[in-house]
Amino acid sequence: MDKEVRVRFAPSPTGPLHIGGVRTALYNYLFARQTGGKMILRIEDTDSTRFVPGSEDYINEALAWLGITIDEGVREGGNYGPYKQSERRSIYHEHVKILLDAGKAYVAFDTPEELEAKRKEIKNFQYDASTRQLMRNSLTLGEEETKRLIDAGEKYVVRFKIEPGTDVTVHDLIRGDVTINSSVLDDKVLYKSADDLPTYHLANIVDDHLMAITHVIRGEEWLPSAPLHVLLYKAFGWADSMPQFVHLPLLLKPNGNGKLSKRDGDKLGFPVFPLEWHNPVDGSISSGYREAGYLPEAVVNFLALLGWNPGDDREVMTIDEMIRDFSFEHCSKSGAKFDFEKCKWFNHEYLINMDDAKLAGLFMPILAQHADSAKFSHDYVTKAVSLVKSRITFVKDLWDQAGFFFEAPTAYEEKDVRKRWKDDTPKVLTELIGVLEGIADFTSKPSEETVMSWIEKNGYPLGNVMNAFRLTLVGACRGPHIFDITELLGKEETIARIKEGIAKIKKADA
Repeated sequence: MDKEVRVRFAPSPTGPLHIGGVRTALYNYLFARQTGGKMILRIEDTDSTRFVPGSEDYINEALAWLGITIDEGVREGGNYGPYKQSERRSIYHEHVKILLDAGKAYVAFDTPEELEAKRKEIKNFQYDASTRQLMRNSLTLGEEETKRLIDAGEKYVVRFKIEPGTDVTVHDLIRGDVTINSSVLDDKVLYKSADDLPTYHLANIVDDHLMAITHVIRGEEWLPSAPLHVLLYKAFGWADSMPQFVHLPLLLKPNGNGKLSKRDGDKLGFPVFPLEWHNPVDGSISSGYREAGYLPEAVVNFLALLGWNPGDDREVMTIDEMIRDFSFEHCSKSGAKFDFEKCKWFNHEYLINMDDAKLAGLFMPILAQHADSAKFSHDYVTKAVSLVKSRITFVKDLWDQAGFFFEAPTAYEEKDVRKRWKDDTPKVLTELIGVLEGIADFTSKPSEETVMSWIEKNGYPLGNVMNAFRLTLVGACRGPHIFDITELLGKEETIARIKEGIAKIKKADA
């Protein structure tokens, strides 16, 4: 590319960051890193009525957790700041004046009541070239009256003056050329005197230009506003530096019918926010992927493939692979169903491929909640989690799957007792204790060979013996290979558990 790629993620601090916004940030990040460009975080806080305290910190923390690093922004600084729109008022004032002086915009004094009355009077009313002469604005009032009203403190807005009858083409790197006629566009509000702030449409264009943004990668919902933005670039004389537009496909409900919402997550039991959100307004708490036990790498991998594919059937990919292979050519035009069960699958895959020692480290706080973790070496914990990790979806599942390695069973699964504990089981297991006591090398393979030889020699039913054996060790007929269990427990603990099982289960049957 001829010049450095500069992309921006520009959320509004109006609440928690939706998972759809996270995907937009991720695609910006992948493209920036692939091209050696810059990733900018800009806070678009021009809508003062919707500002929610804590949102900006939440956005920064969420991106950091996901590993989406920022090159320039409110926290990082940079040469194109300020990076918060509420701190750029003077810049917007200057550009509003440019449009007004050039006759590309005008001042309008219409009150909400007057606008509502006009909507009732004119079917499908739109403030545009066909209706602006009917309204109270600088085009109908004249320069002198306009100045008088402004000096008197009357509230006003500045509207973009769109000339009808012109075809406007937006070139999108995913969708190709999208053309509409300017006659269908209304004269959008660019600035409001009530809060002395621009609207999204003006601030977005001015900031993208002044921050030298080369590619605007955003959600599909912004596609209808793209022709207006093209016209604004041209009105300012910036057509030659207009960024490339990329409008990403929508994230759809799991059933594919409509855009994914928080309500869908609440109904079906999955998060739609990266981190847990504590609403400062009403005190409500919304679940987050981090607190639900998802790994950030799994969430990123899952999101990356919602609307993009690497060109083959790969699913589990490192971030470096995603960066290397990312392209808009492989982005879909149609919406992507949000299959939250697939996200669980990704989490499972990342856990089973995680280094055992690292996984053991993640498990330690959970272990400490249930048992005296100081009694167990890190090597012991590592071996335990390695034997059961193929069975888990979240780290917290490790206690359910591996708890018996740290605490002997105090109760035994009733259905397994009924099915597996026979009249002769105590006698057979007592014999087994003698066999185990005689094994010098208590590692898995030698132990298995010795016990299997004893079972075969005595003609005992293999299933009956081994399931009863497992029941005394685990408390249920589940778990990894039984001789891997005995190797880790050791001879003394293994025999102690068999004896305890014989005593307790015998009493239960009495």
